[in-house]
Parts: sequence; C-alpha cells; structure tokens
Amino acid sequence: MSAQPEQPSRPATPALPAVPAPSRPDESLPVRLLLDDGDSPSDVIDALFLGRFTTGQQPFSRSTTIDRVRSEAKLLPPGATVLRHTRDDDRNATLAEGEGWTLLVSRWNRGADVTVTATDAELAERVLKQATDGAADEPEPQPEHVTMGFWYCSPTRGPRRTTRRITAGTWSEVRTNYTAPVTDAMDRLMKLTPDDIAGRLLLLHGPPGTGKTSALRTLARSWRDWCQVDCVLDPERLFNDIGYLMDIAIGEDEAAGGRWRLLLLEDCDELIRGEARHTAGQALSRLLNLTDGLLGQGRNVLVGVTTNEDLERLHPAVVRPGRCLARIEVGPLTRAEAVGWLGTEEGVGRDGATLAELFALRRGTTPPTVPGQHSGADAGLYL
Repeated sequence: MSAQPEQPSRPATPALPAVPAPSRPDESLPVRLLLDDGDSPSDVIDALFLGRFTTGQQPFSRSTTIDRVRSEAKLLPPGATVLRHTRDDDRNATLAEGEGWTLLVSRWNRGADVTVTATDAELAERVLKQATDGAADEPEPQPEHVTMGFWYCSPTRGPRRTTRRITAGTWSEVRTNYTAPVTDAMDRLMKLTPDDIAGRLLLLHGPPGTGKTSALRTLARSWRDWCQVDCVLDPERLFNDIGYLMDIAIGEDEAAGGRWRLLLLEDCDELIRGEARHTAGQALSRLLNLTDGLLGQGRNVLVGVTTNEDLERLHPAVVRPGRCLARIEVGPLTRAEAVGWLGTEEGVGRDGATLAELFALRRGTTPPTVPGQHSGADAGLYL
C-alpha cells in the first residue's frame, strides 16, 4: 500500500462569539446624540430628556400645556434636581430629575409645556400634578376688538362680503349707558347660548341716539365664541333681490363652519312698520320666512333689526309671540340715570337724555341746528 502524501492541516477557524438576541426591543435601540453647530443648548436638553424614555428605563410619559403661567411658578415638583437649564431669546428650558422620573419644562412668553417620563404611569401623573399645581394664571382679558362681516351687493360683481375689526366694549363696561329695564333685558341676552335660542328675530327699537347699534357691537363680542355677526349695508335690496338673499341665507353656511350667524339690518323702518305689506311688497314676507319659515329651516341664522319706530307702529306679524328671540325698547336714560352717568345736572333735561346727548355734553359740544327745523328724523347708523 502506497503511502498517501500527508495533507497539510488547515488552521482551525476560531469560533465567533455568540451574540445574544435582544431580550427587549428597546435593547436594540442605542441612543446616540449627534450635534453640529446648528444645534442650540435647548436642542441638547430635548435630546437628553428622551434618553430614558427611548431605552425603556422610564417607559411612561405624561404631559400638559399651560397657556398662561404665573410668573412666580417654578414648574418643578418637590425634591427635583436640576440637571440642565438654558435661556434663549424666546424660550427657557429646564431638565430635572427625581427618584424614578425625569421632567422637561419648556417656557415661552406666558405659556409652558411640561412633560414627565417615569418608571410607572402613576408616578408620571403624580409628578406632573405636583409640578403644575397652581401654576396656571387667570385667563387673559378678552381683546376689545371683534371681527364683523359686512355685506353689500356690487352692481358689477354681485353679493360681496368684507370683514373688519371693530371696537366693542364688554357688557359690564357699557351697561350703565342704558336705562334700567334695558340693562335687565340685555343682561339675559348677553349670556345667551345656542341651547337657549327660542325665536330667530332680535328687535331693538327706540328713538335715535339711544345706543341701539352700540349694544349690537357689544353683543357681537359677547357671542363671538359661537356666533358670526354680519351687518347688511343694503337691507332694502336684500329682501327684494332673491339671488342676494339666497347667497346670504344659504351660501355662507359652509363658510361659517357650523357656527350661528346673526344678520344685522339697521334702520329698517319701512320694512317692518304696520303698512309694510303695501309699501314693501314681498320684502316683509321674505324677512319673516328667513326667521321661521321654509327658508330658515335647517339654517343657524338669526336676524337682528333696529328701527326708530314705536312698537305700536310695527307690523303685528313681526312682533307676534314666538317669533322674537328678544324685543327690546331702547329709550333715553331717566334724569336720575343721566345725572349719575354725567356726574352733573348741567345740561340734563327734565325728562332725562339719550346716550348721544350725554356724550355731546361730556365733550362740551352740541351739533349745529337751525331754529325751527326738525332734526333727528333720519338718524342713519348713528349710535
């Protein structure tokens, strides 16, 4: 038997070390922090805060936003240790920790975001409550402006709507401008909500200069959370042009986003006085149809009308029970109320004074008049 040449032995391949499969998903998520010159200290704090949540050391998180924070509030629970703090032009950031939890506070202007990660959900909720308890400040006063819409029918472009911000005081600021029965009625009207609506027609009537339009501006502010207020600049055309009426009554529903709409019609004496059936044709019928007829069905539309007419001269169909959401006669202040408003008896007549007269007395001005000429018949949009 011939001998076979001996084969050279190959070196043994070293065994690779076993790599244990990760027992939990978070163990396969290494945390790396990559920074460049575009990152700020606040970015570093944000990234550090996420570390324990990412790795699962603190798998529970709770957070809240506070719109207005008291200036003295620390937003830190008892026993917190501050790890990082930074202040930028428009933001402060604080990273803190305690036994089993980590907290990030981001503050800007008057508000703040507070987020907690913790080893269990109950601890996260408790730490968040301790950090934010009593930190919220009083709500910011409402601005003195409100956005109102203004409708008109352009000869060339048809129905048009523009918006502008108007000045409107709160009801508590202007309620002394009205006589006692008016303030009682307006108190209830200002607090109205959609659930309280019974009737779609809001009627303010009374002599010129008593503050009817001013009250409606305040109403627009009081209702602005749930009602869009639009003023129709050419109401006489609105109810005589069916296309214009349909655009306003129906075409704007989607744009309103489900909110109620109040259409204001100023100085509609001819439209709603007793002989309106003969002088205004179908206009009065269409007005009433918009409030509680077929045209108004399924539409969240209210109609507000101001007039200088006495109640007795208004058409019975307008003032019948169930049609009016409110029917308020806005009259002059009594002598005692006018003197209290002005602070002096000088210039106040025996029968009191209108709001316009009181403002004129306060300014020390009176409008030019011609003796013997009747004034005030056409007040327009005055007050």
